[in-house]
Amino acid sequence: MSDSNALLDRLRAIVGADWVRTDDAARREYGADGRERGYRADIVVCPASTAEVSDIARACTEARVPLVPRGAGTGYSGGAVPVHGGVVLSLERMNRILEIDEVNLLAVVEPCVITGDLQDAVEARGLFYPPDPASLRVSSIGGNVAECAGGPRAFKYGVTRQYVLGLEAVLMDGEVIRTGGRVVKNVVGYDLTQLLVGSEGTLAIITRITLRLVPRPPAVATLRATFRSVRDAVEAVSGLLRARVVPSTLEIVDGPTLEAVAASIGDRALAPEGTGAVLILEVDGLAEQVEAEAPLVAAACHAAGATEVRRAANDAEREALWRVRRGISHALMVVAGFKINNDIVVPRGRVPECFELVERLKAEFRLPIPCFGHAGDGNIHVNIMASPDDPDQMRRARQAEAELFRGVVALGGAISGEHGIGTTKAHFLGLGIDEATMTMMRRVKAAFDPLGLLNPGKIFPESAPPRECYDH
Repeated sequence: MSDSNALLDRLRAIVGADWVRTDDAARREYGADGRERGYRADIVVCPASTAEVSDIARACTEARVPLVPRGAGTGYSGGAVPVHGGVVLSLERMNRILEIDEVNLLAVVEPCVITGDLQDAVEARGLFYPPDPASLRVSSIGGNVAECAGGPRAFKYGVTRQYVLGLEAVLMDGEVIRTGGRVVKNVVGYDLTQLLVGSEGTLAIITRITLRLVPRPPAVATLRATFRSVRDAVEAVSGLLRARVVPSTLEIVDGPTLEAVAASIGDRALAPEGTGAVLILEVDGLAEQVEAEAPLVAAACHAAGATEVRRAANDAEREALWRVRRGISHALMVVAGFKINNDIVVPRGRVPECFELVERLKAEFRLPIPCFGHAGDGNIHVNIMASPDDPDQMRRARQAEAELFRGVVALGGAISGEHGIGTTKAHFLGLGIDEATMTMMRRVKAAFDPLGLLNPGKIFPESAPPRECYDH
């Protein structure tokens, strides 16, 4: 990085010397993401305000140095790693809940508020923020907005996009823009709010977020249904849809994943040995509505051949079940040392074909591919496992991933439902997007960031080699 001393001096003047780091430990830590893989940053800077973010962006533009925004760093697609070095802008100090407006049903937050902390704060006031990624206790709202995170409740309530009313954001030249507002209806000009949601930090740096809230459902029932096979579990999902029952969550976990969880935590909290698949289902709303719908959910599961349907007796049982579900991704590492974590999505009605595709890939590439995810909206986490010490397994794993993406697109789906494209899927972007559409996307990027300095190397395939990747 040329003339780094001058930039360092300027950054220290903006945020204070204590909030600019160049030591190797920080460069490695802030260069990695939730995959614990990354690229070393040159400089790490931690602003405390929108004004400081603006000054940092302007300084990097004038120095022609890449700038990479970072929230909690829990992503799985490489969206927050500095593949071409430069400055990592950590938003960790911007972590305040600024307002909870009970009359207008909204909250205003800074980007590094932890998702679960916001949920706790609004639920204490009888309100509800539905998006609930598995990482909700560690991921930040800003990162959720940047990736348009979903979670189990997306089937009924939708994803992050549906809850973002307005944004404050900083452009790469330091300009501050404000999009949307505090109202649900707003058709004044282009909808830049929704353009920035899911843009993976490539268009602007989000510094303030206005979120829509809803009243907290007064009652909830959680059911766990076990099945002999994934096919039976998927049939139960189809039965629920045919019956027009809309659970708030509808999660599926296949047999290999269940075995990995049992091996990881030392007990079978999700299902007994030999279970082929599990559904975790919730219905919420008024108490009378919940009591009417819960039996319908159980009936649909029994009709599809469920071996057991159990309802959580209390909040403690419910929380224990979800704690295990949210820990699945980590638990899978007992299967193999390397995981290609994919979050593909297919139309709901083609979920059975998606699992058939996975079975074909298992047989063809001779690899374990445990699956779990959000059956209600077709968003399945397909985990291709391999040993990093076995070059042949790694080669087959990458081939299986490419075949998975081609198969998913052929089913009318998409290669990412909530993790984003980042660096890990950039070379596959053309599978589901035609050339004219990709050209328009590049034009949008150029309009926001004409020098290509903001989070470069993300989303779009590029020929320039990144820095050397490391394991954190």
